Amino acid sequence: MDNWLTWIHRWHIGSWGNPYEGGGRPGKGIVSYGLSPNRQRPMAGFISKGFWNVVRRSKNQVLFFIPPLAIAYGAMEWAIERNEFLNSKQGRALYGDSEE
Repeated sequence: MDNWLTWIHRWHIGSWGNPYEGGGRPGKGIVSYGLSPNRQRPMAGFISKGFWNVVRRSKNQVLFFIPPLAIAYGAMEWAIERNEFLNSKQGRALYGDSEE
């Protein structure tokens, strides 16, 4: 009977069924996965290389971004000035009778 108890309790499963805690029996056919160094340190080199990478990539996009922004800003400034003029005393005197 004593042999039977030692055979049953030969392998400690671990608390809450964790076989790797407490020296449990090594698993058969278990595949373990790990993370690559890039996944472990996603911000590595961000300060030294990341800023210059942003500058380089932004420099290539300036012509796609700045001209439309400047055109939109100019159109908005013109529209604000035109609205203020049309709602002023001089604008009403000049265009008061006509509908635009």
